[in-house]
Amino acid sequence: MDNSPRSQPGLEAASRGRLPAAVRTQFDERGYVVVPDLIPLPELEAFGQAVDAAVAKRRRGDTRTLAEKSRYEQSFQQCINLWEDSPAVRPLVFHPAVAEAACALLGVAAVRLWHDQALYKEAGGRETDAHQDQPYWPLAEPLTVTAWIPFDDVELEDGAMGYVPGSHRFGVRRFANIFTGRGFDLEAGDEARGVRPEFARVPRGSVAFHHGLTIHLAKPNSGPRPRRVQTMIYFADGCTRGAEPAGHPCVDRAGIAIGEPVASAVTPIAWPRPGNDLPLPPGSATERETA
Repeated sequence: MDNSPRSQPGLEAASRGRLPAAVRTQFDERGYVVVPDLIPLPELEAFGQAVDAAVAKRRRGDTRTLAEKSRYEQSFQQCINLWEDSPAVRPLVFHPAVAEAACALLGVAAVRLWHDQALYKEAGGRETDAHQDQPYWPLAEPLTVTAWIPFDDVELEDGAMGYVPGSHRFGVRRFANIFTGRGFDLEAGDEARGVRPEFARVPRGSVAFHHGLTIHLAKPNSGPRPRRVQTMIYFADGCTRGAEPAGHPCVDRAGIAIGEPVASAVTPIAWPRPGNDLPLPPGSATERETA
């Protein structure tokens, strides 16, 4: 089974964009790539402050220690859809360089936002268990990519991401319960075929991209500071709602039925956007897009 982006019928392919051919080839073959110097550092500094403030607002009142939190929360603090209630974060979520790169890596004409999320791994935070992203989302077509944006240099000891190279082509699409379980067993399980993960250092300004079917995990954060990361999940415009999982806010909020194209104010076009305008959050515009 070939799950590579360009093997999917029925969705219009586009130019591969301005990314170097070697970058596109690594993503196609290995299921992940780190694109250097994609976001200017002054922009990144301002975005980091905006996400810090949004995360602090979401997490205010939570005085628990790391030991008092669940295994999942010990892996990272997760704050979803910051773009909807933080105007200062919105330009990062729809950053034209990042969204255009996602479009080029998938080889499609346009991408939509599935959702954004801050993933802050506290100092001392445990590893993130091995999993695929795609099985968490009711999207029938595996045309998804995650942009992983650190606000500080991420070395291996800081909670670096690891990717099982080529696993997006293994024909595996399996739910791994990292919320209450331990994810895939990369040594004894059959999901990774015994292929060892590759861990990536990601310097400030760079963006790590991985395919929705790429098996990935993260090291513990043994450094002295939180690993501050913002992520955006993009999917090819034209993808439809699948049957599993049964429910998800990204489609349920707009009343999208199984088999229908996923297109609404909840999941707006991220690229291309004429004039680089920013979409309005759901509730401030029509719930279903008419164009």
